[in-house]
Amino acid sequence: MPLSVYVLGLAVFALGTSEFMLSGLLPPIAEDMGVSIPRAGLLISAFAIGMVVGAPLLAVATLRLPRRTTLVTLITVFGLGQVAGALAPNYGVLFASRIVSALACAGFWAVGAAVAVAMVPVNARARALAIMIGGLSIANVLGVPAGAFLGEHLGWRSAFWAVAVASAVALVGVVTLVPAIPLPDERPKLSREARIYRDGQVWLSIAVVALAAGGVFCAFSYLAPLLTDVSGLDAGWVPTVLALFGIGALIGTAVGGRFADAHLFGVLLSGIAASTILLVALALLAQYAVAAVLLSFLLGVSCFYTAPALNARLFNVAGAAPTLAGATTTAAFNLGNTGGPWIGGVVIDAGHGFAATAWAGGAIMAAAIGTTAVSLRLHRRTRASRLVTGSGELTGSGEPTGSGEPTGGGSGRGVNPVRTDA
Repeated sequence: MPLSVYVLGLAVFALGTSEFMLSGLLPPIAEDMGVSIPRAGLLISAFAIGMVVGAPLLAVATLRLPRRTTLVTLITVFGLGQVAGALAPNYGVLFASRIVSALACAGFWAVGAAVAVAMVPVNARARALAIMIGGLSIANVLGVPAGAFLGEHLGWRSAFWAVAVASAVALVGVVTLVPAIPLPDERPKLSREARIYRDGQVWLSIAVVALAAGGVFCAFSYLAPLLTDVSGLDAGWVPTVLALFGIGALIGTAVGGRFADAHLFGVLLSGIAASTILLVALALLAQYAVAAVLLSFLLGVSCFYTAPALNARLFNVAGAAPTLAGATTTAAFNLGNTGGPWIGGVVIDAGHGFAATAWAGGAIMAAAIGTTAVSLRLHRRTRASRLVTGSGELTGSGEPTGSGEPTGGGSGRGVNPVRTDA
């Protein structure tokens, strides 16, 4: 695996810390800004909306720019967005800073993921993406709990300053260690690439990603008030529980990345089903502190276990569109990251309490299971998705046998799956 893939994972650590740390900072932000917790939760949705809009927009806008220059510019803008958030005098400015940071984050994800995928063999895509997602997992293990700790002891603004410093470190890593990636001789034709959206499997994959992300974020976004108000834990426990969630995420990413290339649909179905069960259990047992802590850890395992497979599936079915594939993946995740916190806020505002967000998340996850089953059924029926080739013709072309069947025994490491549709 190229060293630059690990450097991208390091940069994602800073991005992921900013994206997820608000789950541990909502109460102090709400108090300082004079808004309700559900309204403070919209800051999470604002970031996600910026990601949805920014991914395709910046993928197209930076089409002629060198990849490394683009990554350097985006991580710089992201860091400045963190500074603006730390200095925000009111809720409106903080909201705007989150959108700006998200736009830069989305562009970095889209370009960075495309670079990572381009540097590895087709049957190693999930593992390369797992390394990038590993940066997100480590952000949950270290960055998010550290942000909650700083927020508890030094004020929520200190967490934004810390991410700004982490962004500067990531900038140095990208400048010094990510190689220059040559631009293609022929400029990609977006009108041709956009034809991937005629493929029903692309839309099914987008729906699965959005639902899986939305189900988790519906509950995770309000985990801090759930732990304090429902489970009865002291606020000082929140960073510890967030760290446990992050440790679970790191474990889940490692295991999911290990098996996703050869058992793609198997990982998707088992992981999403496990998350559904865990969310229902959290809704039923949230008042018991020990149960809430344990379920938070297991939820980190299950939801990040599916992440490499979710990424790989979309890259496979949209692989004939190198410009739009990464942007589509990023936008799909953040459709869920937008809708999940919003639905959770609606549930809370309706008077159902913080534990009800887990019920809502479980319902969203159940929908993800159904959509995945439809995608698998269509995949088995056609054995190939119709994708646009470089010549502009529609054809069936290459993806790991995604039904979960390796081609040569073993558990998937070192196996070269038959390519059937991406």
